[in-house]
Amino acid sequence: MMDNVEDAECMAAAEEARSAMLDDEEVMEVSDLFKVFGDSTRVRILWALNGRELCVRAISGALGLSMSAVSHQLKSLKDSDLVQGRRDGKQVYYSLCDEHVRILLDTALTHLREEK
Repeated sequence: MMDNVEDAECMAAAEEARSAMLDDEEVMEVSDLFKVFGDSTRVRILWALNGRELCVRAISGALGLSMSAVSHQLKSLKDSDLVQGRRDGKQVYYSLCDEHVRILLDTALTHLREEK
């Protein structure tokens, strides 16, 4: 009798989990977003922009990377809607797109620093 109850509970939990699942397109979009965070150079750029606006030259100097490398990574970050640029004359200043990006960074760091 116990197996039937456990099986029924398992099946009910599976159905509840299934109904809460994202659709395939959303799963791919979330997966693609996390791929962007999977590159250490892009994460370093995001941290450099956390709470400030910087031009490519400043990011390059802060991270010890070539301006070309920074520009290349900024394109990926812009395409993923994680950073935005603001033109001031000939200079473009980059910043995080919104508070959600900052929250993602802070949450990741908080998770990593948790005591196990």
